[in-house]
Amino acid sequence: MLKFCNNYLKITMKKIVFLALLLAVKSAFAQYKPMGEQSQVKFKIQNFGFDVLGGFTNLQGAIHFDPQNVLKDSFDVFVDANTINTDNSMRDSHLKEAEYFDVKNYPRIHFVSTSVKQTTKKGVYLMTGVLTIKAKSKNISFPFVATPSNNSVVFKATFKINRKDFDVGGFSTISDELEVLLNIVARK
Repeated sequence: MLKFCNNYLKITMKKIVFLALLLAVKSAFAQYKPMGEQSQVKFKIQNFGFDVLGGFTNLQGAIHFDPQNVLKDSFDVFVDANTINTDNSMRDSHLKEAEYFDVKNYPRIHFVSTSVKQTTKKGVYLMTGVLTIKAKSKNISFPFVATPSNNSVVFKATFKINRKDFDVGGFSTISDELEVLLNIVARK
């Protein structure tokens, strides 16, 4: 009976140690959820030579971010294309149509990171990943700043993309290049 109790204790202790190690690894690798209502996914593009500002809401997804181990960081986020807002309801309805974002057939704009690297500046990182709009995927890279505080991180980035790479807008009066401005609040 004593031998059985000792074996049982050894097995139980191994399980406890394994679970403790698993929890330590999981907590060391911080997972964040973007706060859609606080995050901003905006863009600026010229139309007839004038700047048009717009944005999307309802950012969702998962962010794994550890500034001490950026090689394991990952971002998998998307916005609802139907939430496009340029402060002009007629223009917004037009942008939801097939020639532009075709929200009926492609309801999400999706980004998945493939790598994150630390730059020489503290708190500044280089993100590479795949941006998908209207089932057109393109590799993009851009720098971003991460500002951690308590149980949250604010990610900020500004970069440019070409709308024609994603078959958005066809032959319209808007410029080909647009600027994307991100201000993403993420919490554990």
